[in-house]
Amino acid sequence: MSSHREAPEISKDPVADNTDVYAFVSPDRPDTVTLIANFIPLEGPAGGPNFYEFGDDVLYQIHIDNNGNSKDNIIFQFRFKTKIRNPNTFLYNTGQVLSLGDTHWNRPQFYSVTRVEGDGSWKVLGENLTCPPCNVGVRSMPNYSALAQAAVHDLGHGIKVFAGQRREGFYVDLGSVFDLAALRPFQSLHLIPNPPNTAGVDAVKGVNVHTIAIQIPKNQLTNVGWDPTDPKDIRSVIGVFASASRHKAKMREAGNGPDWDTGPWVQVSRLGNPLVNEVVIPMSKKDRWNATHPVNDAQFLKYVQRPELAGLLPVLYPGVFPNLAAFKGVRSDLVAILMTGIPNGVAPGFPGNFTGKTPADLLRLNMAIPPASNPNNLGLLGGDIAGFPNGRRVADDVVTIEIRAVAGATLPLVEPSFVPDGAASLVTDIQQPDLSGRYLDTFPYLGVPLDGYDTPSS
Repeated sequence: MSSHREAPEISKDPVADNTDVYAFVSPDRPDTVTLIANFIPLEGPAGGPNFYEFGDDVLYQIHIDNNGNSKDNIIFQFRFKTKIRNPNTFLYNTGQVLSLGDTHWNRPQFYSVTRVEGDGSWKVLGENLTCPPCNVGVRSMPNYSALAQAAVHDLGHGIKVFAGQRREGFYVDLGSVFDLAALRPFQSLHLIPNPPNTAGVDAVKGVNVHTIAIQIPKNQLTNVGWDPTDPKDIRSVIGVFASASRHKAKMREAGNGPDWDTGPWVQVSRLGNPLVNEVVIPMSKKDRWNATHPVNDAQFLKYVQRPELAGLLPVLYPGVFPNLAAFKGVRSDLVAILMTGIPNGVAPGFPGNFTGKTPADLLRLNMAIPPASNPNNLGLLGGDIAGFPNGRRVADDVVTIEIRAVAGATLPLVEPSFVPDGAASLVTDIQQPDLSGRYLDTFPYLGVPLDGYDTPSS
Protein backbone atom coordinates (compact mmCIF):
# COMPACT_ATOMS: atom_id res chain seq x y z
CA MET A 1 0.00 0.00 0.00
CA SER A 2 1.12 3.58 -0.41
CA SER A 3 2.23 3.89 3.21
CA HIS A 4 -0.53 2.31 5.28
CA ARG A 5 1.38 -0.39 7.17
CA GLU A 6 4.85 0.21 5.86
CA ALA A 7 7.00 -0.13 8.99
CA PRO A 8 6.81 -2.43 12.02
CA GLU A 9 6.58 0.23 14.76
CA ILE A 10 4.29 2.80 13.13
CA SER A 11 1.83 0.06 12.16
CA LYS A 12 1.15 -0.20 15.91
CA ASP A 13 0.38 3.53 16.14
CA PRO A 14 -2.27 4.26 13.50
CA VAL A 15 -3.21 7.81 14.61
CA ALA A 16 0.37 8.88 13.79
CA ASP A 17 0.69 6.80 10.62
CA ASN A 18 0.94 8.74 7.34
CA THR A 19 -0.91 6.87 4.61
CA ASP A 20 -0.76 9.17 1.57
CA VAL A 21 0.42 12.62 0.56
CA TYR A 22 -0.97 14.59 -2.37
CA ALA A 23 0.20 17.88 -3.91
CA PHE A 24 -1.40 19.34 -7.03
CA VAL A 25 -2.49 22.57 -8.64
CA SER A 26 -6.16 22.89 -7.71
CA PRO A 27 -8.23 22.13 -10.83
CA ASP A 28 -11.04 24.54 -9.89
CA ARG A 29 -8.72 27.23 -8.42
CA PRO A 30 -5.58 27.06 -10.59
CA ASP A 31 -3.96 29.96 -8.74
CA THR A 32 -3.73 27.71 -5.68
CA VAL A 33 -2.09 24.45 -4.69
CA THR A 34 -3.82 21.78 -2.60
CA LEU A 35 -1.76 19.79 -0.12
CA ILE A 36 -3.28 16.70 1.50
CA ALA A 37 -1.83 14.43 4.18
CA ASN A 38 -3.80 11.35 5.19
CA PHE A 39 -3.48 9.43 8.43
CA ILE A 40 -5.06 6.46 10.25
CA PRO A 41 -5.08 3.59 7.72
CA LEU A 42 -7.88 1.13 6.98
CA GLU A 43 -10.71 2.76 8.91
CA GLY A 44 -13.67 0.41 8.94
CA PRO A 45 -16.78 2.61 8.62
CA ALA A 46 -18.62 0.73 11.41
CA GLY A 47 -16.07 1.76 14.03
CA GLY A 48 -18.32 2.51 17.01
CA PRO A 49 -18.62 3.30 19.76
CA ASN A 50 -15.09 4.77 19.64
CA PHE A 51 -14.99 6.17 16.14
CA TYR A 52 -11.71 7.32 14.61
CA GLU A 53 -10.12 10.68 15.36
CA PHE A 54 -6.78 12.50 15.17
CA GLY A 55 -4.41 12.18 18.11
CA ASP A 56 -4.47 15.05 20.60
CA ASP A 57 -0.91 14.03 21.51
CA VAL A 58 0.42 14.04 17.93
CA LEU A 59 2.00 16.95 16.05
CA TYR A 60 0.93 16.70 12.41
CA GLN A 61 2.98 18.67 9.88
CA ILE A 62 3.14 19.36 6.15
CA HIS A 63 6.63 20.48 5.10
CA ILE A 64 7.58 22.62 2.08
CA ASP A 65 11.01 23.03 0.49
CA ASN A 66 10.91 25.94 -1.95
CA ASN A 67 14.61 26.55 -2.64
CA GLY A 68 15.89 23.09 -3.55
CA ASN A 69 17.98 22.34 -0.47
CA SER A 70 15.64 19.59 0.82
CA LYS A 71 15.18 21.48 4.10
CA ASP A 72 12.03 23.02 5.54
CA ASN A 73 11.24 26.55 4.35
CA ILE A 74 7.58 26.41 5.37
CA ILE A 75 5.80 24.06 7.77
CA PHE A 76 2.06 23.90 8.35
CA GLN A 77 1.41 22.49 11.82
CA PHE A 78 -1.88 20.97 12.95
CA ARG A 79 -2.72 20.31 16.62
CA PHE A 80 -5.97 18.70 17.79
CA LYS A 81 -8.05 18.80 20.96
CA THR A 82 -10.98 16.53 21.75
CA LYS A 83 -13.86 17.37 24.09
CA ILE A 84 -16.53 15.24 25.76
CA ARG A 85 -19.89 16.95 26.07
CA ASN A 86 -21.69 14.28 28.08
CA PRO A 87 -19.50 12.23 30.42
CA ASN A 88 -22.35 9.92 31.39
CA THR A 89 -22.97 8.13 28.09
CA PHE A 90 -21.05 5.58 26.06
CA LEU A 91 -22.53 6.93 22.82
CA TYR A 92 -20.63 8.88 20.18
CA ASN A 93 -23.87 10.71 19.48
CA THR A 94 -27.06 10.71 21.55
CA GLY A 95 -29.35 11.76 18.71
CA GLN A 96 -29.23 13.13 15.20
CA VAL A 97 -26.29 15.39 14.45
CA LEU A 98 -27.55 18.17 12.21
CA SER A 99 -24.75 20.73 12.63
CA LEU A 100 -21.15 20.90 13.82
CA GLY A 101 -22.33 22.52 17.05
CA ASP A 102 -25.08 19.99 17.70
CA THR A 103 -25.01 18.90 21.35
CA HIS A 104 -26.07 15.38 20.33
CA TRP A 105 -22.51 14.93 19.04
CA ASN A 106 -20.72 13.90 22.18
CA ARG A 107 -17.06 13.90 21.14
CA PRO A 108 -16.22 16.86 18.90
CA GLN A 109 -12.65 17.54 17.87
CA PHE A 110 -11.09 20.96 17.26
CA TYR A 111 -7.75 22.02 15.84
CA SER A 112 -5.36 24.85 15.14
CA VAL A 113 -3.25 25.62 12.06
CA THR A 114 0.11 27.35 12.42
CA ARG A 115 2.52 28.40 9.70
CA VAL A 116 6.20 28.14 10.68
CA GLU A 117 8.92 29.73 8.56
CA GLY A 118 12.39 28.33 8.01
CA ASP A 119 13.85 30.88 10.44
CA GLY A 120 11.57 29.62 13.21
CA SER A 121 9.08 32.50 13.16
CA TRP A 122 5.45 31.45 13.20
CA LYS A 123 1.89 32.67 12.78
CA VAL A 124 -1.38 31.04 13.83
CA LEU A 125 -3.61 30.90 10.75
CA GLY A 126 -6.65 29.46 12.50
CA GLU A 127 -7.66 28.03 15.87
CA ASN A 128 -10.63 26.31 17.45
CA LEU A 129 -11.57 25.00 14.01
CA THR A 130 -14.09 22.16 14.04
CA CYS A 131 -13.58 18.75 12.46
CA PRO A 132 -16.67 16.97 11.15
CA PRO A 133 -17.80 13.85 13.00
CA CYS A 134 -17.19 10.42 11.54
CA ASN A 135 -19.96 9.21 9.25
CA VAL A 136 -21.87 7.00 11.68
CA GLY A 137 -24.97 6.30 9.58
CA VAL A 138 -28.09 7.68 7.94
CA ARG A 139 -30.09 7.94 11.15
CA SER A 140 -27.39 9.70 13.14
CA MET A 141 -26.29 12.04 10.34
CA PRO A 142 -29.01 12.30 7.70
CA ASN A 143 -27.09 14.97 5.73
CA TYR A 144 -23.45 14.10 6.25
CA SER A 145 -22.32 15.95 3.10
CA ALA A 146 -23.57 19.23 4.59
CA LEU A 147 -21.79 18.52 7.89
CA ALA A 148 -18.54 17.89 6.06
CA GLN A 149 -18.91 20.98 3.88
CA ALA A 150 -19.43 23.11 7.00
CA ALA A 151 -16.02 21.85 8.19
CA VAL A 152 -14.26 23.48 5.22
CA HIS A 153 -12.88 26.60 6.88
CA ASP A 154 -11.84 29.82 5.14
CA LEU A 155 -8.76 31.23 6.87
CA GLY A 156 -8.57 34.35 4.75
CA HIS A 157 -5.89 35.36 2.24
CA GLY A 158 -7.17 32.68 -0.16
CA ILE A 159 -6.50 29.79 2.24
CA LYS A 160 -8.94 26.94 2.91
CA VAL A 161 -8.48 24.07 5.34
CA PHE A 162 -10.22 20.83 6.23
CA ALA A 163 -9.43 18.11 8.75
CA GLY A 164 -11.61 15.07 9.24
CA GLN A 165 -12.77 11.72 7.89
CA ARG A 166 -12.84 11.15 4.14
CA ARG A 167 -13.24 8.30 1.68
CA GLU A 168 -10.00 6.45 0.94
CA GLY A 169 -8.78 7.77 -2.41
CA PHE A 170 -5.87 5.38 -2.87
CA TYR A 171 -6.57 2.11 -4.68
CA VAL A 172 -4.42 -1.00 -4.78
CA ASP A 173 -4.61 -4.74 -5.35
CA LEU A 174 -2.94 -5.27 -2.00
CA GLY A 175 -3.48 -9.00 -1.72
CA SER A 176 -1.91 -9.59 -5.11
CA VAL A 177 1.08 -7.26 -4.63
CA PHE A 178 2.18 -8.89 -1.41
CA ASP A 179 1.40 -12.45 -2.51
CA LEU A 180 4.90 -12.86 -3.94
CA ALA A 181 4.43 -9.91 -6.32
CA ALA A 182 1.62 -11.47 -8.31
CA LEU A 183 0.94 -9.13 -11.25
CA ARG A 184 -2.59 -9.78 -12.44
CA PRO A 185 -2.00 -9.67 -16.22
CA PHE A 186 0.81 -12.24 -15.92
CA GLN A 187 -0.35 -14.57 -13.14
CA SER A 188 -0.21 -17.60 -15.40
CA LEU A 189 3.48 -16.80 -16.06
CA HIS A 190 4.43 -16.54 -12.38
CA LEU A 191 6.95 -18.96 -10.94
CA ILE A 192 4.01 -20.27 -8.88
CA PRO A 193 1.20 -19.92 -11.44
CA ASN A 194 -2.46 -19.45 -10.63
CA PRO A 195 -5.46 -19.34 -12.95
CA PRO A 196 -5.47 -15.88 -14.52
CA ASN A 197 -7.55 -13.21 -12.77
CA THR A 198 -6.66 -10.04 -14.58
CA ALA A 199 -9.31 -7.71 -13.16
CA GLY A 200 -7.65 -7.05 -9.82
CA VAL A 201 -9.16 -6.64 -6.36
CA ASP A 202 -9.24 -3.22 -4.71
CA ALA A 203 -8.32 -4.01 -1.12
CA VAL A 204 -9.18 -0.54 0.24
CA LYS A 205 -12.40 0.14 -1.61
CA GLY A 206 -14.51 -0.13 1.55
CA VAL A 207 -12.51 1.91 4.05
CA ASN A 208 -12.05 5.53 5.12
CA VAL A 209 -9.11 7.64 6.22
CA HIS A 210 -8.50 10.85 8.17
CA THR A 211 -7.47 13.80 5.99
CA ILE A 212 -5.65 17.04 6.65
CA ALA A 213 -6.02 19.29 3.61
CA ILE A 214 -4.96 22.86 2.99
CA GLN A 215 -5.44 24.93 -0.16
CA ILE A 216 -3.18 27.93 -0.47
CA PRO A 217 -2.26 30.46 -3.18
CA LYS A 218 0.88 29.50 -5.07
CA ASN A 219 2.71 32.74 -4.29
CA GLN A 220 2.41 31.96 -0.57
CA LEU A 221 4.43 28.77 -1.11
CA THR A 222 7.33 30.22 -3.10
CA ASN A 223 10.41 32.03 -1.91
CA VAL A 224 9.75 35.77 -1.33
CA GLY A 225 6.21 35.57 -2.70
CA TRP A 226 7.21 34.93 -6.31
CA ASP A 227 4.37 34.02 -8.67
CA PRO A 228 5.22 30.73 -10.45
CA THR A 229 4.29 31.15 -14.11
CA ASP A 230 7.32 29.78 -15.97
CA PRO A 231 7.48 25.94 -15.86
CA LYS A 232 11.19 26.02 -16.74
CA ASP A 233 12.07 28.27 -13.81
CA ILE A 234 13.28 26.16 -10.89
CA ARG A 235 11.57 28.58 -8.50
CA SER A 236 8.28 27.11 -9.70
CA VAL A 237 9.08 23.77 -8.02
CA ILE A 238 8.33 22.86 -4.42
CA GLY A 239 9.12 19.66 -2.52
CA VAL A 240 6.50 18.35 -0.10
CA PHE A 241 6.36 15.75 2.63
CA ALA A 242 4.19 15.15 5.68
CA SER A 243 5.16 13.92 9.12
CA ALA A 244 3.78 12.98 12.51
CA SER A 245 5.69 13.48 15.74
CA ARG A 246 5.24 12.53 19.37
CA HIS A 247 6.80 13.86 22.55
CA LYS A 248 9.95 12.02 23.51
CA ALA A 249 8.46 10.66 26.75
CA LYS A 250 5.06 9.72 28.13
CA MET A 251 4.41 9.37 31.85
CA ARG A 252 1.47 7.29 33.00
CA GLU A 253 -0.08 7.98 36.40
CA ALA A 254 -1.50 5.10 38.44
CA GLY A 255 -5.24 4.84 38.92
CA ASN A 256 -7.30 7.63 37.35
CA GLY A 257 -4.48 10.15 37.04
CA PRO A 258 -3.78 11.81 33.67
CA ASP A 259 -1.01 10.81 31.32
CA TRP A 260 1.71 13.39 30.70
CA ASP A 261 3.68 13.92 27.51
CA THR A 262 7.01 15.63 27.91
CA GLY A 263 10.26 16.37 26.13
CA PRO A 264 10.94 17.50 22.55
CA TRP A 265 8.94 16.34 19.57
CA VAL A 266 10.30 13.22 17.86
CA GLN A 267 9.32 12.31 14.30
CA VAL A 268 7.74 8.85 14.18
CA SER A 269 6.29 8.82 10.66
CA ARG A 270 6.85 10.62 7.36
CA LEU A 271 5.84 10.31 3.74
CA GLY A 272 6.68 11.99 0.46
CA ASN A 273 6.44 9.74 -2.58
CA PRO A 274 4.10 6.77 -2.42
CA LEU A 275 5.43 3.24 -1.89
CA VAL A 276 9.05 4.18 -1.14
CA ASN A 277 9.20 2.98 2.45
CA GLU A 278 6.58 0.35 1.64
CA VAL A 279 8.39 -1.43 -1.19
CA VAL A 280 11.89 0.03 -1.61
CA ILE A 281 13.32 0.32 1.91
CA PRO A 282 14.32 -2.98 3.62
CA MET A 283 12.30 -4.01 6.66
CA SER A 284 15.27 -3.55 8.99
CA LYS A 285 15.57 0.12 7.95
CA LYS A 286 11.89 1.11 7.77
CA ASP A 287 11.59 2.51 11.29
CA ARG A 288 14.81 4.50 10.84
CA TRP A 289 13.41 5.87 7.59
CA ASN A 290 10.31 7.13 9.38
CA ALA A 291 12.46 8.94 11.95
CA THR A 292 14.76 10.54 9.34
CA HIS A 293 14.35 13.97 7.76
CA PRO A 294 14.47 13.76 3.93
CA VAL A 295 17.62 15.89 3.75
CA ASN A 296 19.46 12.89 5.24
CA ASP A 297 18.16 10.33 2.72
CA ALA A 298 21.56 9.73 1.09
CA GLN A 299 21.96 6.79 3.47
CA PHE A 300 19.02 5.09 1.71
CA LEU A 301 19.97 5.99 -1.87
CA LYS A 302 21.41 2.56 -2.70
CA TYR A 303 18.00 0.94 -2.25
CA VAL A 304 16.52 3.24 -4.91
CA GLN A 305 19.49 2.77 -7.23
CA ARG A 306 19.12 -1.03 -7.12
CA PRO A 307 15.61 -1.82 -5.89
CA GLU A 308 14.94 -5.34 -4.70
CA LEU A 309 11.71 -5.62 -6.72
CA ALA A 310 13.55 -5.00 -10.01
CA GLY A 311 15.69 -8.06 -9.25
CA LEU A 312 12.74 -10.17 -8.17
CA LEU A 313 10.56 -9.62 -11.24
CA PRO A 314 12.75 -11.64 -13.66
CA VAL A 315 13.00 -14.43 -11.08
CA LEU A 316 9.28 -14.58 -10.33
CA TYR A 317 8.35 -14.30 -14.04
CA PRO A 318 10.85 -16.46 -15.96
CA GLY A 319 11.36 -15.22 -19.49
CA VAL A 320 9.00 -12.23 -19.12
CA PHE A 321 11.59 -9.57 -18.19
CA PRO A 322 14.83 -10.66 -19.92
CA ASN A 323 16.06 -7.12 -20.65
CA LEU A 324 15.46 -6.04 -17.07
CA ALA A 325 17.36 -9.10 -15.85
CA ALA A 326 20.32 -8.24 -18.05
CA PHE A 327 20.55 -4.63 -16.87
CA LYS A 328 23.17 -4.34 -14.11
CA GLY A 329 23.54 -0.56 -13.88
CA VAL A 330 22.27 2.01 -11.42
CA ARG A 331 18.61 2.95 -11.77
CA SER A 332 19.13 6.65 -12.36
CA ASP A 333 15.57 6.93 -13.65
CA LEU A 334 14.15 5.91 -10.26
CA VAL A 335 16.55 8.25 -8.47
CA ALA A 336 15.20 11.14 -10.58
CA ILE A 337 11.55 10.14 -10.07
CA LEU A 338 11.78 9.59 -6.34
CA MET A 339 14.82 11.37 -4.91
CA THR A 340 15.89 14.43 -6.92
CA GLY A 341 13.12 15.34 -9.32
CA ILE A 342 13.31 15.07 -13.09
CA PRO A 343 15.54 17.61 -14.89
CA ASN A 344 14.23 19.58 -17.85
CA GLY A 345 14.68 17.68 -21.12
CA VAL A 346 14.70 14.17 -19.66
CA ALA A 347 11.02 13.33 -20.17
CA PRO A 348 9.48 14.45 -23.49
CA GLY A 349 7.29 17.51 -23.09
CA PHE A 350 7.96 17.82 -19.36
CA PRO A 351 9.83 20.97 -18.22
CA GLY A 352 10.95 19.14 -15.11
CA ASN A 353 10.63 19.29 -11.34
CA PHE A 354 14.30 18.95 -10.41
CA THR A 355 15.18 20.29 -6.95
CA GLY A 356 18.91 19.62 -6.87
CA LYS A 357 21.34 16.75 -6.40
CA THR A 358 20.62 16.17 -2.71
CA PRO A 359 18.66 12.88 -2.61
CA ALA A 360 15.47 13.31 -0.60
CA ASP A 361 12.09 11.61 -0.64
CA LEU A 362 9.94 14.63 -1.51
CA LEU A 363 6.82 14.85 -3.62
CA ARG A 364 7.93 17.46 -6.16
CA LEU A 365 5.42 19.74 -7.85
CA ASN A 366 6.06 22.19 -10.67
CA MET A 367 3.39 24.74 -9.76
CA ALA A 368 3.63 26.55 -13.12
CA ILE A 369 2.17 23.56 -14.96
CA PRO A 370 -1.62 24.07 -15.16
CA PRO A 371 -4.16 21.37 -14.34
CA ALA A 372 -4.87 18.95 -17.19
CA SER A 373 -8.12 19.52 -19.08
CA ASN A 374 -8.39 15.76 -19.59
CA PRO A 375 -6.42 14.07 -16.78
CA ASN A 376 -4.80 10.69 -17.35
CA ASN A 377 -4.42 8.70 -14.15
CA LEU A 378 -1.09 7.33 -15.40
CA GLY A 379 0.36 10.83 -15.12
CA LEU A 380 3.64 11.29 -16.94
CA LEU A 381 3.55 7.71 -18.24
CA GLY A 382 0.22 8.57 -19.84
CA GLY A 383 1.50 11.81 -21.36
CA ASP A 384 -0.12 13.99 -18.67
CA ILE A 385 2.56 16.28 -17.24
CA ALA A 386 0.22 17.55 -14.50
CA GLY A 387 0.18 14.10 -12.86
CA PHE A 388 2.48 11.90 -10.81
CA PRO A 389 5.44 12.10 -10.43
CA ASN A 390 4.83 15.80 -10.97
CA GLY A 391 3.14 16.10 -7.61
CA ARG A 392 0.32 13.64 -7.06
CA ARG A 393 -3.41 14.01 -7.68
CA VAL A 394 -5.99 12.07 -5.71
CA ALA A 395 -6.91 9.73 -8.59
CA ASP A 396 -3.42 9.05 -9.96
CA ASP A 397 -2.75 5.30 -10.29
CA VAL A 398 0.57 5.45 -8.48
CA VAL A 399 0.88 1.68 -8.00
CA THR A 400 0.70 0.96 -11.72
CA ILE A 401 3.00 3.89 -12.49
CA GLU A 402 5.68 2.82 -10.03
CA ILE A 403 5.54 -0.90 -10.90
CA ARG A 404 5.94 -0.05 -14.57
CA ALA A 405 8.85 2.25 -13.73
CA VAL A 406 10.57 -0.42 -11.61
CA ALA A 407 9.98 -2.93 -14.44
CA GLY A 408 12.01 -0.70 -16.76
CA ALA A 409 9.45 1.45 -18.59
CA THR A 410 11.22 4.69 -17.61
CA LEU A 411 14.82 3.46 -17.92
CA PRO A 412 15.26 4.61 -21.57
CA LEU A 413 14.89 8.22 -20.38
CA VAL A 414 18.38 7.99 -18.90
CA GLU A 415 19.72 4.88 -20.70
CA PRO A 416 18.71 5.36 -24.36
CA SER A 417 20.17 1.99 -25.39
CA PHE A 418 17.92 0.09 -23.00
CA VAL A 419 14.85 -1.51 -24.58
CA PRO A 420 12.07 -2.14 -22.06
CA ASP A 421 10.51 -5.59 -22.01
CA GLY A 422 7.06 -5.62 -23.57
CA ALA A 423 5.54 -6.55 -20.24
CA ALA A 424 6.81 -3.34 -18.59
CA SER A 425 4.18 -1.19 -20.27
CA LEU A 426 1.37 -3.72 -19.76
CA VAL A 427 1.54 -4.21 -16.01
CA THR A 428 -1.68 -2.96 -14.43
CA ASP A 429 -2.48 -3.09 -10.74
CA ILE A 430 -6.28 -2.97 -11.18
CA GLN A 431 -7.49 -2.95 -14.77
CA GLN A 432 -10.69 -0.96 -14.26
CA PRO A 433 -10.83 0.31 -10.66
CA ASP A 434 -14.27 1.37 -9.40
CA LEU A 435 -13.68 5.01 -8.46
CA SER A 436 -17.33 5.98 -8.06
CA GLY A 437 -17.81 8.14 -4.99
CA ARG A 438 -14.08 8.31 -4.28
CA TYR A 439 -13.50 11.93 -5.27
CA LEU A 440 -15.02 15.42 -5.39
CA ASP A 441 -14.51 18.13 -8.00
CA THR A 442 -13.82 20.72 -5.31
CA PHE A 443 -11.84 20.99 -2.08
CA PRO A 444 -11.02 18.75 -0.22
CA TYR A 445 -11.33 16.51 -3.34
CA LEU A 446 -11.59 13.20 -1.44
CA GLY A 447 -15.14 11.88 -1.34
CA VAL A 448 -17.71 11.62 1.45
CA PRO A 449 -16.63 8.82 3.81
CA LEU A 450 -18.53 5.56 3.81
CA ASP A 451 -20.97 5.22 6.69
CA GLY A 452 -21.15 2.35 9.13
CA TYR A 453 -24.82 1.58 8.56
CA ASP A 454 -24.73 0.98 4.80
CA THR A 455 -21.21 -0.40 4.29
CA PRO A 456 -20.65 -4.14 4.59
CA SER A 457 -17.58 -5.30 6.50
CA SER A 458 -16.21 -7.10 3.46
